[in-house]
Amino acid sequence: MQPEISATPQVHLRFGDLALAAIANALHPETAPAAEIEYLRQRQRTVAQQGDWQVRLQEALRRPADSDQPLLDVSAGLGLSPLEILTVALAIAVEQDAVVGRALVRIQTPAGGSRPTLGLVVAAFARLLSADASPWDLLLNGAALRSGLLVLHNDAAPLPERAIAVPVPLCLALSGATGHWPGATESSTTVPLPPSTLNDARRQAHALANSAEPTLHIRCGSPSEGRAVATLLARQLERTAVFVEGDRLAGFGPWLRLRKRLPVFVYDLAPSEHRLLPELPGYDGPVLVLSGPDGAVAGPGGSLPEWSLAVPPAAERAELWQQALGPGATELTRQLAAHHRHSAGRIAQIGRLARHHARLINPKSDDVPPPVGPSAIVAAAWSGEAGGLDSLAEPLRAPIPDEALVAPPALRASLELLLLRCRSRDGLVDGLGVSATARYRPGVRALFTGPSGTGKTLAAGWLATHLGLPLYRVDLAGVSSKYIGETEKNLARLLARAEQTEVVLLFDEADSLFGKRTDIRDSNDRFANAQTNYLLQRIENYDGLVLLTSNSKARFDSAFARRLDVVLDFPLPNPDERRALWLAHLGPHHALAPAELNRLAAIADLAGGHIRNAVLTAALLARHDGRPIVAADCLRGLEEEYRKVGHPYPDSLRTGN
Repeated sequence: MQPEISATPQVHLRFGDLALAAIANALHPETAPAAEIEYLRQRQRTVAQQGDWQVRLQEALRRPADSDQPLLDVSAGLGLSPLEILTVALAIAVEQDAVVGRALVRIQTPAGGSRPTLGLVVAAFARLLSADASPWDLLLNGAALRSGLLVLHNDAAPLPERAIAVPVPLCLALSGATGHWPGATESSTTVPLPPSTLNDARRQAHALANSAEPTLHIRCGSPSEGRAVATLLARQLERTAVFVEGDRLAGFGPWLRLRKRLPVFVYDLAPSEHRLLPELPGYDGPVLVLSGPDGAVAGPGGSLPEWSLAVPPAAERAELWQQALGPGATELTRQLAAHHRHSAGRIAQIGRLARHHARLINPKSDDVPPPVGPSAIVAAAWSGEAGGLDSLAEPLRAPIPDEALVAPPALRASLELLLLRCRSRDGLVDGLGVSATARYRPGVRALFTGPSGTGKTLAAGWLATHLGLPLYRVDLAGVSSKYIGETEKNLARLLARAEQTEVVLLFDEADSLFGKRTDIRDSNDRFANAQTNYLLQRIENYDGLVLLTSNSKARFDSAFARRLDVVLDFPLPNPDERRALWLAHLGPHHALAPAELNRLAAIADLAGGHIRNAVLTAALLARHDGRPIVAADCLRGLEEEYRKVGHPYPDSLRTGN
């Protein structure tokens, strides 16, 4: 019969003291005396003075010392047995007290080391168990090892010689110290969030707090905004968010419980990629997943509830721009909010960079920051593209003014209308009927067709310049891959980043990617068609601005044509337009007479790209001789262009005719 538990023991014993006392009690009577061994025997005598060892253990389980409360909290969550609790306490004592480690070295020589082995633990704590219980089964199949609270070393050693340890982050947490989990970070990102997002976050937090399976998948194109939202949700749930990007999760559940942290798993998913959310033994709190628009994540019970962060409405964007740019930019903030569909994270990023560029453009000696103007916004939009677009697309940074774009009146009017469409795309269907608003997407998809050199790329630069947005030309070599599925992954990554940062994407020779589907004759045809199908669907759902160029509209799949908002044909220029092109390229410092210009425009039936090349050759010759460009220089440049395209040089342009 067990003695009655004392309600007020003289000394509040810790689990570590009880574990060391049990080790000392299991020592062989002939164990050689040493300072380390005497250290253990002193713990044994201290426990013995308080009464029976098992009675003291039960008392510690009922009324733990303050330093043992974290271990008991984890034990309650995992359902640890007293044997496992003492084993954990012993493993922690080794990490905290060097004398304990040296004592174990002496006890376990020659097979063991400074950490306790399974054989030592079984021998020391066996008296906790009934005759029919197996300490090996309790330890090897118990919750402590399953959750990672305990880990086994020395895989090649026999079971009795395998060492037991507690991971260092858990040791620190169980001791009440601050520690970080490898591969997990606590974000300090602060992004101002609009009222609509704050209201949605409150509803999501309430749903998580009252859910039997509190898990939520947050989709957001802006990493900083997604982290800010996850941090807000965690705070509303009275926890601290920790962002997980590594795969070392053994013991992570108990660590989360101890540190009162909320895990946020951050995934960068490809279009067809599926990820299974890992289980976290020892943790039963809310879990968040943060990813972009592609891929899928499932939990143990199946699909997860999702929350896709939307672009704030124009009124909220104006307020965010005002916060980002500061006072004195009221009109600019109104224009930015009306014409650009930036997310809250992107607005905060551009605002921070724009203030820096404003100081570079207009430095002042005092502490008053200079006002932010449109040029600083454009510079910030370019400098904020470190997210990886440059690896998949080529930036076209040169601005294209009105004077550089020479186009027929009808084409010019169509380009002006396209510019207006891009600026008004956010609220275009406001006030219209249900048929217009149903399935409306704010993205704009335009196709420029026409012979090479007719100004399709130039028009794209003109459009981006007037919109104040960066222009990126997609590098088909960087996107396409011979490996199945890789092209789709690259394009999905490209489109997601472009959508989030709001840039103008230009697909030159787009028919190579968006061409007609073919009859299926082999597996290559099947995968090519699958790639085209993905592109058609993704472009239709794309919320940004995408321009495609091709020499012929007939090369595109018919299903793709109906997904386009605008199709513009760029014809070869007529004589009047060619004369304007010559003047636009030559500039004011040439020596050509009007009759010579008229002759070039009337006879040389070339597109603007060829005229540009001819003028560059003429400038080279003139600069070499130190004089202005003359007609002979232009004729020599035209000879080179005709030779390059394989067309005969017009006899009427030859000298003397």
